[in-house]
Amino acid sequence: MDFDILIVGSGPAGQHAAWQAARMGKRAAIIERKPKIGGAGLQTGTIPSKAMREVAYLLSRSGGMRQALAPDARSRHGLLADAVRRKEGVIAQQESVILQRLLRHGVALIPGEASFLDAHTLEVADAAGHVRRISADVILLATGSRPRRPAHIQFDKKSVLDSTSILNLRHLPESLLVVGGGVIACEFVSIFAALGVQVSVVDSHAQLLTYLSDDVVGVLADSFLAMGVKFHMRERVVAIQREGGGTLTLLESGQQLRAEAVLYAQGREPNSGGLNVARAEVRSKDGWIEVNPQFQTSVPHIYAVGDLIGRPALASTGMEQGRAAVLHAFGGEQHVSAENLPMAVYTIPEISYVGKTEKEVQQEGIPYVIGRAQFKDSARGQIIGDAQGLLKLIVNAQNEKLLGVHIVGEQASELIHIGQLVMNLNGSVRDLVSNVFNYPTLAECYKLAALDCLHEMVELQK
Repeated sequence: MDFDILIVGSGPAGQHAAWQAARMGKRAAIIERKPKIGGAGLQTGTIPSKAMREVAYLLSRSGGMRQALAPDARSRHGLLADAVRRKEGVIAQQESVILQRLLRHGVALIPGEASFLDAHTLEVADAAGHVRRISADVILLATGSRPRRPAHIQFDKKSVLDSTSILNLRHLPESLLVVGGGVIACEFVSIFAALGVQVSVVDSHAQLLTYLSDDVVGVLADSFLAMGVKFHMRERVVAIQREGGGTLTLLESGQQLRAEAVLYAQGREPNSGGLNVARAEVRSKDGWIEVNPQFQTSVPHIYAVGDLIGRPALASTGMEQGRAAVLHAFGGEQHVSAENLPMAVYTIPEISYVGKTEKEVQQEGIPYVIGRAQFKDSARGQIIGDAQGLLKLIVNAQNEKLLGVHIVGEQASELIHIGQLVMNLNGSVRDLVSNVFNYPTLAECYKLAALDCLHEMVELQK
C-alpha cells in the first residue's frame, strides 16, 4: 500500500484526522480537489462568514454610527470592502497556519479529485489532467457539503446568491431578501442588516431556528426587528426572477417581493457525487454517507466524517469525528467523545446551547425546573449595554443535574463552555452556585440562573 491512510478532503475534519494519524506514526496523505486547502470551513463557510460578521458586529456596537452611515452609499460600500479585506486576510493567515502544521507533521498533500477504483484504491485526477492511482489500508472521506441550489432557481452570483457567492460580493445591495430561517440564513441576516442593508426574510416556518426555545429565538427576532428586518413567515417561494437591476420573488400566497439581491439559504448537499462510492460498495442515501457510531461505512476500513455524514454538520464536531475515526482505525486509546456538544449560531446577538431543549425534556417526561438570568441584571451586562441577553438553565428537579444550557447575547459562544464542562463532569446546579466567578463578568449569570433554579425547586416542594 502507498499509505497507511488516505484522507479525502482538507477541511476541519480531514485536517484533524491527518494530524491524529501523523501523531500515531502513520503514513498519511490528504487529497484535495480545490486549489487551496481548508475546505468550506476555511474558504467558503465558517471562517469567512465569521470574519465578515465581526466587522458587522463592531458596527452594530457603535450605536448610532450605523444609522449615520447607512444613507451614504460610499461609506456603506466602504464597510463591505472592510469586511471583505478582513475575511481575505483571515483566510490567508489560517491557510498558512494549516499548511505549515500539516507539513510539520509529515502529512503528504496530493492535489486532485479522488474517486474509488476499488475499496483500497483511489484514482486522483489533477487540474492538468494527470491521473494517478493511490492505495491505502484505511480511507477516510471528509469531502464536506455545498449549498443546495435547486434547478428552478437561476443563480448568477450577482443578484441571486447562495451562501458561497454572497461572500464574494463587491457591491453592498440596498436591499436583500433572505430565503430560509436556519443557521446560515440568520447569520447573513445579521451581517447585512448591521451593515445598513434593508433585509427581509421569507421562511415556511412560524419562527426562525425552529429547534430552539421560543424565548431564546424571541430575543434574536426582537434584535432583527430593531435593525429593521422584515419577516414573511409561513410563506413558500414559488419563483425568483431577475427584474431590471434587481429581483422579483413570487410567494405561494401570491405576494410579490422586490429586492436588489436574493440569498437562497435552504439546506446543503453532500460532496459525494465524484467519489464513485458504489465501486467500493460504500452505502449512501441521497449522497449522504451512512456510518456507524465509530464512523465506519458499510466497508469497515473506509470511514466518513464531517458534513458528508449529515447532522450536526459543524466544524467543531467534524474535528472530533476525524480524530475519533483515526483512533478507531488504528487501535489507539479512545476516550469517549463528550455527549454534550456545544452548538453556536453567530448571529447578532450570538446564540449558543448545549444539551436538551425544554421541549425535549418535556417529551422525555423528566421533572425539571428552569432558571433564568438576564444579562442586564449583571454588572457586566449593564456596563456593555446588553439589555436583551439571556442565560437559561434546564435542571433535573430530582437530582439537580444540568440537562441543558441556552444562551443568547454577547459572548454566548464562549460562555456556553462553562455549562458544557459542568454537564460533562456530571456536576450539579449547586456547583454553579458555589463557584467563584470574576466580577464583573457575564459568566456570573450562571450563578444568578442557578440560584433561580434552587428557588424554583423550593417552590416545587411547597
